[in-house]
Amino acid sequence: MESFRAELETRLNIEKEYIVQELLSMQDDQERLELLGKFNEKYKALIKRMADEEGVDLETSYLNENNNDDPESLSNGQIILGKTMNIYDRLADELYEKIIQQ
Repeated sequence: MESFRAELETRLNIEKEYIVQELLSMQDDQERLELLGKFNEKYKALIKRMADEEGVDLETSYLNENNNDDPESLSNGQIILGKTMNIYDRLADELYEKIIQQ
């Protein structure tokens, strides 16, 4: 999971920089704020792409020694989101600061 987090952070940071470059050519405030939604979509797409690259089914229940086929167990996708959301939040905050400074 740690290597997944690190790779996701690197790729998401690159996507953020692409969006910052796009931001420089925009004049409309609403259009600029919509970039936050675009960043969110990039985050979800990166998780899916990376999971596909690593052969991880995001819908499958996360297997650990405690779940024993528990119907309330979390999926791989939910675990990944939970463990990477802080990366997304930090980078989205940085992007928001760039948007409001322009």
